[in-house]
Amino acid sequence: MPMYEFEIYNSAVVDALKAGGSHKVFKDEWADTHFIEFSGTDETDARRRAERRYPASQGFVIAGVKEV
Repeated sequence: MPMYEFEIYNSAVVDALKAGGSHKVFKDEWADTHFIEFSGTDETDARRRAERRYPASQGFVIAGVKEV
């Protein structure tokens, strides 16, 4: 299966840091972009896997993706 690299950060952590605090659940490092690889039959399948692991409902944002 092809491998895709996703750029992921957490907007809730960014907001908490801007307000002078920290997020109650996620570490401050999630304000920075993480580069995380997921495999899939295609980009859509890999994105589904990434979104399942890092859901938007918890503040995660997929800022970019590329096949590696």
